[in-house]
Amino acid sequence: MSRIVLGVSGGIAAYKACELLRLFTESGHDVTVVPTSAALHFVGETTWAALSGKPVRTDVWSAAHEVPHVRLGQQADLVVVAPATADLLAKAAHGMADDLLTNVLLTARCPVVFAPAMHTEMWQHPATEANVATLRERGAFVLEPAVGRLTGADSGPGRLPEPTEIFAVAQRILARGLDGLTADLSGRRVVVSAGGTREPLDPVRFLGNRSSGRQGYALATTALARGAEVTLVAANVFLPDPAGAKVVKVGTAEELRAAVLEAAGDADVVVMAAAVADFRPAASSSSKIKKSAGVPQAVELVENPDVLAELGRTRRASQVLVGFAAETDDVLANGHAKLAAKGADLLVVNEVGQGLGFEVADNAATVLGADGSAVEITRGPKESLADALWDLVVVRLGDAG
Repeated sequence: MSRIVLGVSGGIAAYKACELLRLFTESGHDVTVVPTSAALHFVGETTWAALSGKPVRTDVWSAAHEVPHVRLGQQADLVVVAPATADLLAKAAHGMADDLLTNVLLTARCPVVFAPAMHTEMWQHPATEANVATLRERGAFVLEPAVGRLTGADSGPGRLPEPTEIFAVAQRILARGLDGLTADLSGRRVVVSAGGTREPLDPVRFLGNRSSGRQGYALATTALARGAEVTLVAANVFLPDPAGAKVVKVGTAEELRAAVLEAAGDADVVVMAAAVADFRPAASSSSKIKKSAGVPQAVELVENPDVLAELGRTRRASQVLVGFAAETDDVLANGHAKLAAKGADLLVVNEVGQGLGFEVADNAATVLGADGSAVEITRGPKESLADALWDLVVVRLGDAG
């Protein structure tokens, strides 16, 4: 059981923290809620106490003999602030301690996650941008806000990420944090592709594959939990967007290529986890193709661009490139050949088929390195494989300077 401090600052999104609190408590965590005085205008103390099953800490004067302004931060395994307003981020960045929550932030020696929520203009203001940069430089995890409807008629970046996504990031941090997590991808720009491309034959049919995008999304979530700035290029994925990631939706191989190449320009790491179709129909009909008296129609195929190989030819020397190889037979032999042909630093080779690789929650793989290394990752949750892969990437980022 982990000890979590859930800080809630005074934004309209405070009501969403109730769902986050329930996710934590139902997972067996011991949660102490520390709302600011402004937060209590949105959600009352009774609600927090009922959902957490514990007294709510609201100021530094209550139970002073327990020295809560010091003990809560010292004893926590994780501090999550959701929502984190512009005011709260500013106080945290400048080390202010004028209430219980900001005192907790100063005394915490565990991972700290901020989930911002504010109007777009406030999020994009240079002062907020500087405060976020300062917090990230110090090792805090500041998620990117979601894009969507805000208070009133306003819409744009600044919406609180969904509680389930904040919870997923927190879980990954806890999984590593109890063993001494560091934000080892902090300040790094990461691009991950996920899902499977679809090449249209007509308005109804397409050539595609069985990739669900789960492994790519696990890579994005774990990178966020390690402090990275993540761009996720998602091809036909129907999963919730990872909290804090910039998500670019694509459909075809050509669309994926364009999005990945644009995002990869200033990236430190590119991970091509998407299953990109090797071929597409030479022509796509504008109307549904009908049966022709029982005579099957031939479909002419043309080759799609090889995005991984193109990245291998054009990337910067300091950029770490990771590819994936889904194989059904001669798995390692095919993997070694692909690694040599693509110019990647690492190639994740995994066997796919019935109940393996695609559309399942777990995975196993062998990670081949251009340096001749081979690391076997035993079957387990896709998030565990993702963390193991990031461990290998971090080493190579260090070697690249």
